[in-house]
Amino acid sequence: MSKESEKQRWQRNFADLLQELRVAQTGVQILFAFLLTLPFSNGFGRTSGFQKDVYIVALLAAAASAAMIISPVAFHRALFRQGRKPELVRFAHRMATGGLAFMLISMVSAVLLVTDFVLNREVALILSGATALWFLTFWAFLPFARRNWGEDDIDDDDDDPQVLNGD
Repeated sequence: MSKESEKQRWQRNFADLLQELRVAQTGVQILFAFLLTLPFSNGFGRTSGFQKDVYIVALLAAAASAAMIISPVAFHRALFRQGRKPELVRFAHRMATGGLAFMLISMVSAVLLVTDFVLNREVALILSGATALWFLTFWAFLPFARRNWGEDDIDDDDDDPQVLNGD
């Protein structure tokens, strides 16, 4: 098996990032669409001031997430055929990370909104905190704790910090 060139690695990293962004983009768009329709539902008038504040946080975080996750497409259009794939990959990596952070905020806020509407506040806060820990476990703690898995495998270096950070 031949070793890939640096250009091929950037191409592969970009393709991998695009696939990840497609998955995240679909999720945030569905959440954002749900949040956009919520004020027009019959029960929204019964929400408390706290619930409306949580709703605004969830909505704005979903909008921020969508903007960041979709932004690599616009960046790619601006840099198309300029030979700046490394810059694009670094930008897309940062936007994906930020977009996931905003998606986490939006999802936990949405859980808080719904649980506070149907349960008492204390239970809603506990369940929302547990939801946040659940997401953080799978989106942050485990990936960072296990980032050295397979270090002996030399065949895939797309997560090399020097490549992603441009060092």
